[in-house]
Amino acid sequence: RGYALASLRSDWKMPGAAFRRGSLVAVKIEDITGAEEPQAAAVKTVFEPSPRASLQGVADTRDALLLDTLDNIRSRTLLVRESSGAWISSEIPQLGGGVSGISSANSFSDVYTATYNDFLTPYRLYLGDASKADASLSLIKELPARFDASGYVLEQGSATSRDGTVIPYFLVRPKNLRFDGQTPVLLNAYGGFEHSMLPSYAPTTGKLWLEQGGVYALANIRGGGEFGPEWHSAALKQNRQKAFDDFLAVAQNLVDRKITSPSKLGIIGGSNGGLLMGAAFTQRPDLFAAVVCQVPLLDMLRYHKLLAGASWMGEYGDPDSPEMRPYIEAYSPYQNIKPGVKYPPVFFVTSSKDDRVHPGHARKAAAKLLSYGDPVYYFENIDGGHGASANNTELARRLALQYAFLRLQLSGTASRP
Repeated sequence: RGYALASLRSDWKMPGAAFRRGSLVAVKIEDITGAEEPQAAAVKTVFEPSPRASLQGVADTRDALLLDTLDNIRSRTLLVRESSGAWISSEIPQLGGGVSGISSANSFSDVYTATYNDFLTPYRLYLGDASKADASLSLIKELPARFDASGYVLEQGSATSRDGTVIPYFLVRPKNLRFDGQTPVLLNAYGGFEHSMLPSYAPTTGKLWLEQGGVYALANIRGGGEFGPEWHSAALKQNRQKAFDDFLAVAQNLVDRKITSPSKLGIIGGSNGGLLMGAAFTQRPDLFAAVVCQVPLLDMLRYHKLLAGASWMGEYGDPDSPEMRPYIEAYSPYQNIKPGVKYPPVFFVTSSKDDRVHPGHARKAAAKLLSYGDPVYYFENIDGGHGASANNTELARRLALQYAFLRLQLSGTASRP
């Protein structure tokens, strides 16, 4: 239809108009041909974010646009049509409270496919037609279930972070859960690089954790992309501590609600999430009983000198900068491991061939904790790169080790290594 689309990474201001970052805008190509900048009247808003709604993806069919959005971290797919210069949206009926998205579409047809899954529902493939007034989808195929989800419920909770920001989280629990603080809970999060943590189907978690009597929680902390670019930038550089505050607030909320207790609470995270784990157990060692710290960043004063670390200074800041160093040093897990503190047992997972995060981070932190007499478990795979597993056999072994560690520590019968 002769339009150019732009997804805005920053606010766009021009005489007579302003467009928020995170918006999707359209401008007719003939209106900007030969012009240095389009006139305000030529730019039309297709999607504008709100504090709890963000754009996640865009696909086009012959006569419409399909927008994958998140609204309070629940997927919404919008069907958008252009009419006389205006962009009119309608919502494709929701398939559930999990993760839906357009999997294939092209500009030669109005037929498209979409997928849906959530923590308890395996992937389903649907067929849609953007040319029809009825935007409902038809089920084509679904994958088999890998664990028995019939006794569980998926719900959302929220916690209030130190600065008053409301932090949402997902919770997968038994329908008949006793709120007595005695249930083992595994809490996961990431909080970086505008990566959204969504309630996707996780058969290994279901089989190795939920079916064994555990509860699973996923925190949507700042630094991620769940609420768009502003949610990400809120925890950049000197504001990194906000992501850690958010995670600790969710953990405390799970305890306050008597879903679990510190002696039953385990946490897990990898890469940037491994940094999160390090910050969590050094700042609140009393709050956790087990930590799985995967391929982690831990020495944040030297991260930029190892492998790909220098490319992440836009996220964490430059430790060599006199202005940034105090902020980074205040939370850097390796520097904040202190003698005389009772830390929870930590299981470090890394790979000798990790080409992104150097295994030296995990090695140094494990050695420092051991030198102070703290409980440490350590697994370094010689293959696998940043995933710490080169094939399914290695992955199965690593997952078995991690969940065995968690069950051992959170059962109340674990001994020091």
